[in-house]
Amino acid sequence: MAFYDGVFKALGLSEWCEGGASDAPMSMADLLAQNSGTAQEGPFFPFPSLDNLSESCAGIIQSRDVTKGIEEGFLAAKPALKSVLDPITQPLSWLLDGALWTFSAVPWFVMIPILVAIAWYASRSVGVTIFVAFSIMLLGLVDHYDVAMQTLSIIFVCTGISVALGVPIGIAMSKSNRLQKSVVPILDLLQTLPTFVYLIPLIFLFSVTESKLYGIAIILYAIVPVIRLTDLGIRLVDQDVIEAANAFGMTSRQKLMGVELPLALPNIMAGINQTIMMSLAMVVIASLVSAPGLGVNVLRGIRNLELGVGIVAGIGIVLLAVILDRVSKAALTRVDMTRIKH
Repeated sequence: MAFYDGVFKALGLSEWCEGGASDAPMSMADLLAQNSGTAQEGPFFPFPSLDNLSESCAGIIQSRDVTKGIEEGFLAAKPALKSVLDPITQPLSWLLDGALWTFSAVPWFVMIPILVAIAWYASRSVGVTIFVAFSIMLLGLVDHYDVAMQTLSIIFVCTGISVALGVPIGIAMSKSNRLQKSVVPILDLLQTLPTFVYLIPLIFLFSVTESKLYGIAIILYAIVPVIRLTDLGIRLVDQDVIEAANAFGMTSRQKLMGVELPLALPNIMAGINQTIMMSLAMVVIASLVSAPGLGVNVLRGIRNLELGVGIVAGIGIVLLAVILDRVSKAALTRVDMTRIKH
């Protein structure tokens, strides 16, 4: 006799419960208990979960019915979602494939000076520039240059798209409290959702061979900081400055481009820094769904218990993270110094 039998009898639902007997197959736990001839004893006062209530009333669905319903609903909506999302996201595959081909096709003696020049232009720091050159050369010495460039190409594309989408969204949020209140819960969801969960619906929607599968996951995971900090930066602009701009007769566009964005730039740059770091973190996890780069070697080290392969790839990821972090922070420092001078 199940614990809640008396509850349904007292409510007069016995006939409804008996009439709703399920013809679904037994769960693995029930089959094992039936075959062993022993029933697993539960707590004295079990929580009224669907499974416990279903033992007393067959008309109540079980938890496996909920998961099955979610899966069937998603699979039913898959054709419509795919027909809409495929043409929209196809350019992302082209960008990722093009970036991967470019970074692989350009010879190392051309690519390394280009990356060093970019580091110098962004940071104007001799120390940071030397560190970038040394780190890339070190990756090349241990034969990880190619996979490092693959990882870097994915980060460039996904970070660029995240910034191109995130900054306008942050600007729009800063101008509308209603929009901010509606977007913040979505950002909270994206920021708290476990990284592996991003991959589950995408695997069903897109083929594992398509670059946009991991590209979408990286963008969704990394776009949150740049949106939040763009919104915050513009909202923190001194209202006295805004009033002065209004007194000069500036239009909304002139205020945005000439006053608000320059003053909010340190916060926006901090958001870009965090977006770059989150992109790198997600690239490693996305190796589970065919994302190339250093993450593949980390995954190989875990699967095959190849300690050296995993550690070397992990050190390569750390070097890339430090490079990207130092360059972006040096650029942020330059922005702050420029603002103080003006």
